[in-house]
Amino acid sequence: MRVGAEEQLCFDSRRHSAVLVRPFVRALALGGVGVLLLVGGVAAAVVGALALAVSSLVALRAVWRWERTRLVVTTERLAVVRGTMRRRTAVIPLHSVDVLELDQSLPGRIFGYGTVVAGPLAIDHVSQPRELCRLLSRLAA
Repeated sequence: MRVGAEEQLCFDSRRHSAVLVRPFVRALALGGVGVLLLVGGVAAAVVGALALAVSSLVALRAVWRWERTRLVVTTERLAVVRGTMRRRTAVIPLHSVDVLELDQSLPGRIFGYGTVVAGPLAIDHVSQPRELCRLLSRLAA
């Protein structure tokens, strides 16, 4: 995301790595099935190798999406930028933020992530959500 000459970058972060837990658990389960099938015999070995390959792709895709998603706050706007070849950007001007909410589960409070709702934009697995909310409320005022 380009920052204009009159804007200053205030916050730039990835989503919290907790967003990777579910895809990694799926990949691990699929990989375990693949290993069991590899040991099972010649006919099952092909399916086992395929399961291992799919498992690797699931994990790789999750890491790629996590790495290519950024949360950016400037002095004038809040943006979520996603993608590599096809960039998608959701932007909300800070002066239009009338509602600011923070939702944190117990694991979120322990590990430092939460969901931030700023107007119509809801962003889950935000790192340092309390600091972000303080920054947004200060900039939106």
